[in-house]
Amino acid sequence: MRTFFTLVFILLSHTTFATEQAEEIFAQLTPSLYQIKLIDKASGEKSSIGSGFQISPDGIIATNYHVISSYARHPEKYRIEYLDYQGNTAEMDLVSVDVINDLALVKRQVDGDMPYFMLSDTKPIKGEKLFALGNPHDLGMIVVPGTYNGLKKESFNERIHFTGSINSGMSGGPVVNKSEQVVGINVATSGNQIGFLVPHEKLIELFHDYNKEAPEDIKQQMAAQLFSNQNKLMKALLNNTWQSKELAGKAMFPVIEVPFIRCWGDSNADKKDALILAAIANCSLDENTYISSHFFTGSVEIEFRYMQAKNLSDNKFYHLYQKQISRAGTGNRAGKDDVSEYQCNNDLITPSSTANTSNTITNKSVFCTRAYKDFPGLFDVLYLGASVDKNQQALVSHFTLAGVSQENAMEFTGKFMEAVSWK
Repeated sequence: MRTFFTLVFILLSHTTFATEQAEEIFAQLTPSLYQIKLIDKASGEKSSIGSGFQISPDGIIATNYHVISSYARHPEKYRIEYLDYQGNTAEMDLVSVDVINDLALVKRQVDGDMPYFMLSDTKPIKGEKLFALGNPHDLGMIVVPGTYNGLKKESFNERIHFTGSINSGMSGGPVVNKSEQVVGINVATSGNQIGFLVPHEKLIELFHDYNKEAPEDIKQQMAAQLFSNQNKLMKALLNNTWQSKELAGKAMFPVIEVPFIRCWGDSNADKKDALILAAIANCSLDENTYISSHFFTGSVEIEFRYMQAKNLSDNKFYHLYQKQISRAGTGNRAGKDDVSEYQCNNDLITPSSTANTSNTITNKSVFCTRAYKDFPGLFDVLYLGASVDKNQQALVSHFTLAGVSQENAMEFTGKFMEAVSWK
């Protein structure tokens, strides 16, 4: 019993200390914290809110790109305002963005040097106590203690895994260490006290580039970032090993051996009364790039589906096969103002890698692209290959790529088609 009370006392002591430390940090840093508001000019009402923090004495404030994304794309419709800890509000300018890492720099007018957050020179260590600051649910600024758990595994663009209650409205707020230095920026939550942060090195890089040369046009800056990121992603996909694996013991499909592409499988092999044996393998990039609330890019989705008839006529099997093919669709969200209509080409293709061999496959292939209106040279790509060389068996291979160049799309498509075959 004595041991139990000792443990309770220790836990309460740690909790009290953490609370006191959080309150002290909040009191010190509050003057450099802001609520960031996006105001619809026509109605005069706020369209979105988030958090921000000052990182220079001359009024540069960091926040998330998604907090001010509507202004970045439609500055004629919106304005950006801040609300400080004393209740003062004023308009701000958008001066730079990093759309890939969901960061933005805005600037307020100042009469003289102001207090600001220091960006840490070092990374936190695993298990280190951190403090997230922000404005959850428009209820006022708060501080939330949490723990640094290293970088998120299986992530293409780095994100910090943070154990703490990051809530809506805290987006764009800073996460600091006990020395009150910024080590991350609030960006997303998965619930159950699991949050994700942008590493502060990304903000340091953005701020450095801004000080070196401020962008003249935000949309051109975004276009350059999107183009560079898709090149980096596609290079990683194309240059790494494509491991050939079996599907239902009848077909061969590729798995790209990179940590950020995750694969899952399923089948109905246990369903004895099923009309069709179906086995599925799905692989995807579990992240995307936010452009606006109705426009996401940067995603990769790959699917393989094997089907085999069980006591079905050829016509009935073909009908069910067609239904499966018709379900293929785009992997990302985009509106008519963002992208063109899909343009498609159809062809019968036998990959050269399987020609005149026992595992030859002939596919009816559909290749579709749609162009990005604001970002010339980038496209969404959809490919579907449906086998047509067996009466009672079928293999559907399908992928979507969001926001890639024509050159990268064609190279990926060629490699993909050559990697699919019968066993």
